[in-house]
Order: sequence, then structure tokens, then C-alpha cells
Amino acid sequence: MKYIAGSFYISIFLCCLTYFACAQPLNQKNKFTRQDTLRGSINPERAWWDVVSYNIYVAPDYKTETIKGWNQIGFDVTTDGKNKKMQIDLQQPMVIDSIVFNNKQITHFKRDGNIYLIDFGSFNFIAAKTALQKKNPVTLYSLKIYFQGTPRRAVNPPWDGGWIWSKDAKGRPWMTVACQGLGASVWYPCKDHQSDEPDQGALIQIKVPDTLVAVANGRLYSKDDRKDGNILYTWQVKNPINNYNIVPYIGKYVHFSDNYIGETEKNLSLDYWVLDYNLEKAKKQFGRDVIPMLEAFEYWFGPYPFYEDGYKLVESSHLGMEHQSATAYGNHYQNGYLGGDLSGTGWGLKWDYIIIHESGHEWFANNITTNDIADMWVHEGFTMYSEALFVEYHYGKKAADEYVQGIRNNISNDRPLIGYYGVNKEGSGDMYNKGANLLHTIRQVIDDDSVFRKILRGLNQDFYHQTVDSKDVEAYFSRVSGKDMSKIFDQYLRTTKIPVLEYTTQGDKISYRWANCITDFDMPVRIEGTSDWLHPTAEWKSVTMTADIKSKGLVIDKNFYIKVKKIQ
Repeated sequence: MKYIAGSFYISIFLCCLTYFACAQPLNQKNKFTRQDTLRGSINPERAWWDVVSYNIYVAPDYKTETIKGWNQIGFDVTTDGKNKKMQIDLQQPMVIDSIVFNNKQITHFKRDGNIYLIDFGSFNFIAAKTALQKKNPVTLYSLKIYFQGTPRRAVNPPWDGGWIWSKDAKGRPWMTVACQGLGASVWYPCKDHQSDEPDQGALIQIKVPDTLVAVANGRLYSKDDRKDGNILYTWQVKNPINNYNIVPYIGKYVHFSDNYIGETEKNLSLDYWVLDYNLEKAKKQFGRDVIPMLEAFEYWFGPYPFYEDGYKLVESSHLGMEHQSATAYGNHYQNGYLGGDLSGTGWGLKWDYIIIHESGHEWFANNITTNDIADMWVHEGFTMYSEALFVEYHYGKKAADEYVQGIRNNISNDRPLIGYYGVNKEGSGDMYNKGANLLHTIRQVIDDDSVFRKILRGLNQDFYHQTVDSKDVEAYFSRVSGKDMSKIFDQYLRTTKIPVLEYTTQGDKISYRWANCITDFDMPVRIEGTSDWLHPTAEWKSVTMTADIKSKGLVIDKNFYIKVKKIQ
């Protein structure tokens, strides 16, 4: 998801973005509907089956702003599978026309708001599977769902999701989708929950007029001229992929490419699809930033997670989104975030924000995906911090420290970073800046950059192509670092309180303690410019003051996201 800028940038546009992040009053955050629960939880109608593959066909009509198509879902059974109903998500006003299972049309399905319930009657999946596997050990079930309608139109993409019907600068059709948070079911029927990705990937088939080009995730599998004024483009994704990442891009695209030999010594294809009149701009901008980004991120996070599907940037009419192996790019070929620097330090103007940030999501959001959107700070906090790691790799540690401290000014502490579970609700928009500063603070506590890098790479290796909970990530930090980080995570993720280090002096003694903290918070901090550490708790502790403290007061390393207050 795209970063929503904070107070550093005084413009009507960015203020509007901040509004979208914080529009819902705090006292309404815990008011959820039955539809929210159906969308956000793993209920009995979802728990018994596992998505294995998607084969999506879509034919958009630009003039009427309608789409029609089908999704053939390959699935397996995880429980007894007897007398089950299946929940399929498809948001209104889209409709399901028909459903085919076992080469027969299903007649028993009904709508309940934004979901459909399919009734399989007395069909016994386990018994049928056992019989079929005697003939074919890899037999899976297949459900083909035909759909059509007028999908919700995105008003302010990518923050307000839906189908995007736009025109390029020459007045030609330009279409795509942005649906993170809102959900892929805004346009195609699926099991719309982050915890269940198609394990064997997806096919995306897009029928468009032969005057346009259709691009999607993965690699171009086929291009079929239908001889009726239309072309069918088929793209194949071999790796697991988030539902919201599966998107079509349709426009007057041209293609150019490059390649990258990374730490695996394998060739990673770099493909770029841009509007025809922006070709030269794209060659310059992408050619400058993409390979340095990959070098930095493979150093910090390990190999790019989707070599089989390639790396791709696709020009979009909206700012950008981390669509796996087909990143949406709409930063207008300029440095910074729409020409601005989120950190206010100048470091953010040396590179294209959307290329760096969205590509960072290939590791955190696409390789490692949270089961519940409530834990989305794992996507956004790590990816925001990837910007600082990119800066550090190319400009040095001091520059990275300044960048992280700069984005700290955009934190509002309006509500916790962890959202509400089971209702498809993320936490505060602070998940970007505060999430990055949490990680930077933890890095200081670990006090060993080789261990910190080991953790980042280990996460991407041990949770490779998996869905996780925040608690899994938190426990991983504690286990690998050998330091209990649980209270630090609880403090910064689950409260809005910023730790306050209170201190007072008397004679040659300085006394200090933590305030504004959860019970048993005991994070150590380093005194600025020294190798000396304090180990505060909620109780007062005293030590003899150094000469520096006597002359300057107690100054803590600015890389810790805390406040310091002298008690008179």
C-alpha cells in the first residue's frame, strides 16, 4: 500500500491523503458489521478448503465500464469436506451468473451481501478425493465461477480501491485495478482472505481490443489474436500470490527490458511496460534506480523472492502499488515522493520513491504476507525501513539515521499499529513511519548490525512464500537476537504511548526511570556519543554523572524513538 504523507508536506493533495488515512473517528474503530466478520475471518465456510490455483479470465468494456469473465479455482480439502458450504467473496454490485463443479452446473448458491454461499449438498469431498487419487495422485477439485457487472470505481486510487477507468495524455483508454484492503473480490470471485494464497500461482487472461496491450503479473504466456478485433493476453504466475496483487493493466504500452545477475548468480529478467510516449523517460529513470535497488535489497533481505516470475514495473494512472512481479508505477519519472522528500532531510530526493518502496514490498508483503490485515505493519513498517536501508547501502549509515529520524516527524500516534483481528481492519497509518522507527530502535537494542541483517535475511528465508502473524515476526527477533523483545513490540505496536525517560540530578548523582510505559518495560538505551548504556525500569535507578552529563544533561542516542524529560 502506498505511504500516506504526513505533516512535512504542506499541500492540499497530501492533506487529502492524510484525511483518507485518518478519516474514521477513533471512537468508531470497534464498530464492525457481520459483513466485516465474513470478510475478515476464517469461518467454517472457509476453513475446510485451501486455494491451490486461480485461472482468471476477464473482458473489460471501457465504454460501459463493465467487466465479465470467470475464475476457475483449483482447491484442496483440509478437513472432512462432508456436507459443506463454501464461501466465495464477490462485492456488490458484481454478480455471479453461474457455477460449474464436476462438469455440472451448481444450482444451490445464494448471495449474502458481499459473499455467496455455495451448497454442495451431501457431496463427500474426502471420499471422492480418495477414489480419484487412485487414478491420479495429484487430483484437485476445480470450481469455475462466471461473473459480470459494473465493478466499484476507484475514486482516489490507490487509497480508495476499485477498477480504474482512465485516459492517458492522448485520450486513449487506460485501465487497471487497485484493491489492497478493499479486497480482490471487488472485481473477481475468490477466497478473499490474506491467509490463503493460490499455492501454485495463477493464470490471468485478459481480452482487449487489438489497439491496446494487456499486462499482468508474472510472465507473458501467450498472445492470441482472436481475429475479431480483440487479442487475448495470458500471463502466468508460478509462485504463490496475494489476491489483491493479481491485477490487469490495459493501455498503449510499449516494452523494454534489462537483466540483473544477483547473489544467486541466476539471471533475473527486468521487464518494463510504459506508455509509448514515456519510453525515453522510463529508460532513464528505471535504468538508474532498479539495479541499485536490487543490489541493496538482496544484501539486506536475501535473494529476490520471485526469480521464476521476473521483476516488472508497469506504468499506472495511480501513484503505485506492490503488485507482485508487476509493480504499479505512477510517480511521473521524478525523484522523491511526487517530487517531495518524506524525511525532510534531502536524502529522499536522490531516488525514485515508488521504485524503491514498492519493490521493497516484494520481500515484505509479497514474500512474507500477514494472515490478517490487522498485522499490516509487517508489510509497511519493514518496507518503509527498507528505504533507510537503501540509503544506508548507497549513501552511508549517517544518511540512513537522518532519514529515519526525519520520517519520525510524520508520526501522529493516533491509534495502535495493530488493528482489529477478524474484521479486515488495519491499524494506524503510523504503521509506515512508526513501524520503521520501531525497527530502527530494535536495531539499536540488538547493537550488532550483523545480527540485525541476519534476522532480516532469516525472516525472508524461514518464512519464504508464507503467511505469518505479527507474533511470529516478533518471536523471531527475540529468538535470533537472544534478547527478549516482547515488551518493546507491545509498547510500540499495541499502544500509542512513546516511552519517556525521566531523569533528575542531585549532587553528582543522576536518577532515571521509564514513564508512560507498559508494565515491565525495560528497554536499554545508549547515551549519545558514547558506548555507555542505561538500563531503566519503572523504578528509579541512580548512577554517578559523567562530565558530559553534568555539562550537557542526559542526551540519549537519537536513533532510539523515545522522549527524554528532566524532572525539576
